[in-house]
Amino acid sequence: MIPHGTKIKLFAGNSNPVLAKRIADALGLTLSDCVCKKFADGEISVSFNETVRGCDVFLIQSTCCPVNDNFMELLIMIDACRRASAGRITAVMPYFGYARQDRKAKARDPISAKLCAEMLEAAGADRVLTMDLHANQIQGFFNIPVDNLLGTKILTQYFYDRLGVSNPDYVVVSPDLGSVTRVRKFTDKLDLPMAIVDKRRPKPNVSEVMNIIGDVRDKHVILVDDMVDTAGTLCNGAKALVERGGAKSVTACATHGVLSGPAIERLQASVIDKLVLLDTIPVEGEKAIDKIETLSVADLFAEAIRRIYDETAISDLYN
Repeated sequence: MIPHGTKIKLFAGNSNPVLAKRIADALGLTLSDCVCKKFADGEISVSFNETVRGCDVFLIQSTCCPVNDNFMELLIMIDACRRASAGRITAVMPYFGYARQDRKAKARDPISAKLCAEMLEAAGADRVLTMDLHANQIQGFFNIPVDNLLGTKILTQYFYDRLGVSNPDYVVVSPDLGSVTRVRKFTDKLDLPMAIVDKRRPKPNVSEVMNIIGDVRDKHVILVDDMVDTAGTLCNGAKALVERGGAKSVTACATHGVLSGPAIERLQASVIDKLVLLDTIPVEGEKAIDKIETLSVADLFAEAIRRIYDETAISDLYN
């Protein structure tokens, strides 16, 4: 809680107003008055209805679907605050879009994550607060501070409360080689063995399982990833773990539930018993199926915002 918050202002964009309200409630604050709407031709209009002069401003906006609209809305919000003489502007982006395009995978590829970083800085952001960037090196694309919170802090606590430590019936699985570091945080906290699904990706949003590295036979599997987009990687990995590896069951978890295209249909038809997601992206409407359980990141973001405002260390939030 910030009882002395006379110089802090929290504003919410249209991407995830429910999470923004939860963060404000956790801080004991009220969301400040801001209206984000569109003109008839689709151009975005932003109006701040209270002063931000000299204030520590936090703009809460995930750049999830519609990605381009939400990202442009955030840029315009930042620009409006800068032109209104805000003291400091922090872009609070629970989900950072375009993070998968972080390098040149082949000739003539863009590095869109770098472009987005430059656009946020050019708009006037002084700091970025986000969670589980798809690639940690994206922090280096910025010339301003970037705090990258860890969703595993919440997810490991969820499983710790249910399984305890060293449960002999469970094994934690990485869906690919790139997620091994993330999965090790689970194994360290829960003291469980680890396995890896070796896959290849012939084209974007398509994956093929090649091998399973490790023993999952007759075990309950916790499949850990950073995001679920079309759910192809997750569902194919779960199927291989059961059919090839002999796993008894599969519970999946991830920080960001993008859930685009055929994701919900695939999850419904998959062998996955439950998918645990964080609310960095809203899971609403037809996406809110029984298989999906959502945990809130509000308390963690609220604590990070409080420490940024108070100018105190946030390093122990990563432990």
